[in-house]
Amino acid sequence: MSTSKFSTGALIALVSTAIFLIVTTAGLLSVNQTVSSSGVISSVDVGVYQEWACTNNLTSIDWGTLSPGDTATRTIYVKNIGTSPITLAMTTANWNPASANGPITLSWDIEGDTIDAAYVTQATLTLSVSPSISDITTFNMDVVITGTG
Repeated sequence: MSTSKFSTGALIALVSTAIFLIVTTAGLLSVNQTVSSSGVISSVDVGVYQEWACTNNLTSIDWGTLSPGDTATRTIYVKNIGTSPITLAMTTANWNPASANGPITLSWDIEGDTIDAAYVTQATLTLSVSPSISDITTFNMDVVITGTG
């Protein structure tokens, strides 16, 4: 009977070791880097909002946790707060770390669009992380949205 307990114990130890080695080996074969981020929104001659009704100013964006090769989108609403039509442009500034600018890019789907005074338009911001990004675990940058007449 004691031989049976030893064999069961040995079998459990062997299976546990095998599972540990499989998990460890799988971890070595897959490389993943998580990137946390946030962004600050500033605007010139436009209002930037969280919703179509334009009652809640959008002052920052939480991009969530991203991995190399990921893309994240966020919908925002841009309102012409002036009295004449404006053309929209978006840039980024103040990247931290500065080396994140390039492996991480931001674009939107309304670059160069014109909106009339008091009108609102929906925009989709797209943040893309290069599959080859390295040595960046967190970042932030300012998103600058400008309307020119």
